[in-house]
Amino acid sequence: MNQSAYREFCKNVPDLPVFVQDWYLDAVCKDGTWDAAVVSENGLTVGVLPYFLKRKYGFSYITMPLFVKHMGPFLLPEKRELKHENRIYGELISRLPKIDGFKQDFHPSAANWLPFFWAGYRQTTRYTYRLDIRDADRVYDGINRNMRRNIRHAETLLQVDSSGTPEDLYRLNRMSFDRKGLQLPYSLDQFLAHDEALARQQARQLFFARDAEGRLHSAAHLIWDRTTAYYHIAGDNPELRQSGSGILLTWRAIQFAADTLKLPVFDFEGSMLPEVENIRRQFGGRQTPYSRVWKDHSPLFRLLNAIRP
Repeated sequence: MNQSAYREFCKNVPDLPVFVQDWYLDAVCKDGTWDAAVVSENGLTVGVLPYFLKRKYGFSYITMPLFVKHMGPFLLPEKRELKHENRIYGELISRLPKIDGFKQDFHPSAANWLPFFWAGYRQTTRYTYRLDIRDADRVYDGINRNMRRNIRHAETLLQVDSSGTPEDLYRLNRMSFDRKGLQLPYSLDQFLAHDEALARQQARQLFFARDAEGRLHSAAHLIWDRTTAYYHIAGDNPELRQSGSGILLTWRAIQFAADTLKLPVFDFEGSMLPEVENIRRQFGGRQTPYSRVWKDHSPLFRLLNAIRP
C-alpha cells in the first residue's frame, strides 16, 4: 500500500482538494479501501492517483466513494506542465492495481486526460458551476434580477443560523430525495462520520433557515479546502419550499465563503440536471468542465455495466 507516501504528498501540496485529503478519504471510504498510485523522483513523491477500490460479486473495481465529487491525478506544482504530465500520468496508470473496471470523475484542474486515452480509457465531459467570489458585491450584482428579488423576499420571512444539528440536515436532505421518488444513497451513520471528520478539521459549516414559528425550511452543508468552498449537501421541507429558503441559504453560504473564509472560488458541485443547472446559472455560476474517465478491463464487467450502469 502507498498510503504513507500519499499522506506525505498531502502535506506538501497546499491546493489539494478537500475530497482527496487523506483524512477525508479515511472517513468516507467505507465498504472498500482507498490507496494511491504514486510516482517518486529522487525520494520525493511528485504525482499521485488516489483511488477507492471495491470488491463485489467477484469483481474488483475502482469507483467514486460517497461524498467525493472529484478524484483523478494530482502533481506537485512544479510538475504541472504538459511535458511532465504526460510522462507522470502514464506512470501512474501503469501502477494501478489489476482490476475489472475503473471510473473516476477528475478534478477540473486535471484537464489533460490524453495519457488515459492512449492507455485505452474513455472520457465524457461533465460540468460543475463556479463563482469567483473575491468581490461579494460583484457576485450579488451578477445574480439574476428575479433571483435577487426572491432572496430579499425570503429574508423577510426567515432567519438563518447554524444552531441546528447534522441530524436535522440529514432529515431535510432525505425529504428532498423522497419528494423526487429517489433513494438517499447514504445512511445517517455514513453522513455523520464524514461530517465529523470535516468538523474536526474545521472545514465545514451548517446553515439552517427557520420561520418565526421555529419550523425548519431548509438546511445546507458547506465544506472547503484552501482554495474553494463547495455547496456540498442541501435539503428542503417539501411543504415549505415556496418560502425561497433554499435560494436564501445558497446566498448566505456564498457570503460566508467570501467574507469569513476569504476564499476565491465557490463551487456549486454540479449539477447536470436541467432544473438545478438553471438555478446555478441564475446565481452567475460559470460552467466549468471536468472529465469522467473510465475503462472496463473485463468483458463480463463491461457487459454488466451495459445492463445495469
